[in-house]
Amino acid sequence: MPIRRVVLDVDMAVSEPNVIDLARAIEKTPGVQAVNITVTEIDIETVGTDATVEGDDIDVTTLVQNIEHAGAVVHSVDQVVAGTYTLERTPRSR
Repeated sequence: MPIRRVVLDVDMAVSEPNVIDLARAIEKTPGVQAVNITVTEIDIETVGTDATVEGDDIDVTTLVQNIEHAGAVVHSVDQVVAGTYTLERTPRSR
């Protein structure tokens, strides 16, 4: 089943890599067609980001390796969309 979207919590040092370098490293991953990186918090030593990655068949193992090779760290995988099409999340009503 092809992976179509992955949302990751990624931290990086304030000095390296910058967000553009991280996006370029992610974009080199097989199957990736689009990347959105949003800075969520900044402290003295680290920058926290949410990285949304979309494509037809994302190689998640290589994706994580490319992020780590760029000098960042994946803290968690917060969303995965897989299948023949992209299914959007439907909030539950209570």
